[in-house]
Amino acid sequence: MHKRTLEVCRLGRVGYAEGLEIQRTIETEVIAGRQNDFFLLLEHPHTFTIGRRAKENGVLATAELLKNLGVDVFETNRGGKVTYHGLGQIVGYPIVSLSPDREDVHKYVRDLEEVLIRTMSDFNIEAFRIEGLTGVHTREGKVAAIGVHIKRWVTTHGFALNCNTDLSYYNWIIACEGEPVASMDKLLGREIDIVEVEERLIANFKTVFGYVEAQISNVSLHSPRSVAEAI
Repeated sequence: MHKRTLEVCRLGRVGYAEGLEIQRTIETEVIAGRQNDFFLLLEHPHTFTIGRRAKENGVLATAELLKNLGVDVFETNRGGKVTYHGLGQIVGYPIVSLSPDREDVHKYVRDLEEVLIRTMSDFNIEAFRIEGLTGVHTREGKVAAIGVHIKRWVTTHGFALNCNTDLSYYNWIIACEGEPVASMDKLLGREIDIVEVEERLIANFKTVFGYVEAQISNVSLHSPRSVAEAI
């Protein structure tokens, strides 16, 4: 079991640039040796993010169309290709130390998938892995994308889970390996309670990663410094 305490921060809606800065602030603290790990849960406005493996043509929309759609585009240092973040989606950013006993990137990604698969099972959605692909899939398509970055065995970035997500935004990118996408509301035929999904994600994250202690805070602040102070 993890001797470190997990601090869970439910941040609400956060701009993507602000989310990056929050991650960097906390990453620095964790690398410096703080005894706590962090699990951030939030929602981004409409954003396309370009990972390290993305090709130049991963975003299909023109600059003018992106403006009309209200979509920002960011290049990131996470793994993977192009993905979408937006309203009705839960984004999870674990900022945890994998050192000394979990220094295995492949296992870390599989564990993230396991958290999401268990969460889908809690809502009676059959979800699974596909060999050779990263993320969590269903009979209708990929319901959660995963892209991570690790620095000195401290993780940033994480996953994006489609809950009540407008999937039409995926029409303007070549997402990951180009596989179809799905969302929980479409799979279940009803709108999903985001708070309920977050609660199951937290419980499953604690179990899969073996945390004995966890502190949960509902933080909706507007500066990385304030978030860092609050947690």
